[in-house]
Amino acid sequence: MKQQYSFFSTYELAYLAMTVATCTVGRLLFQFLPNIQPMTAIFLIITLQLGLFRGLLINILSVLITNIYLGMGVWTIAQILSFTVIICLMALFSRVFPIFRQSLFLQVLFSIFAGFLYGFIMACVDVTIYGLPQFWPYYLSGFSFDLLHAIGNGGFYLVLNPIFKQLFLKTVKKKEV
Repeated sequence: MKQQYSFFSTYELAYLAMTVATCTVGRLLFQFLPNIQPMTAIFLIITLQLGLFRGLLINILSVLITNIYLGMGVWTIAQILSFTVIICLMALFSRVFPIFRQSLFLQVLFSIFAGFLYGFIMACVDVTIYGLPQFWPYYLSGFSFDLLHAIGNGGFYLVLNPIFKQLFLKTVKKKEV
């Protein structure tokens, strides 16, 4: 009998679907707070646990689904691009610097930095797409929102990292059985 191999195991597919649902509900639940939502932290945690491809997959699906509810537009591409850069950096740091993978402090620090980087990339794309005359005034006008995003990322990372780690370990155990 020939064994078939699938790209995702059933348990991993369920774990990824649950993660997209968590991102979606989390973003919608916190939409009344400007730029405070768990998506960035979840993207970073998933990238650390499952790698770059799955982090990017969760990113694209979560942004598209939440923007169906919150409003789809040209900014959706900028959001996916911004999160993609952050996820790629997380994957790079976790691969190049082994201490990064083990240090919760460094991971939280990066998640805080990611809030500022996200806003910077979004501003770069916005200025280009909308033809705004000057970058720095536009970027600095949104800096308080980037600060809220950064603080939210740090808090959500601290709270969600142990939860997702436990879920991941349970998924791996079921996969091995």
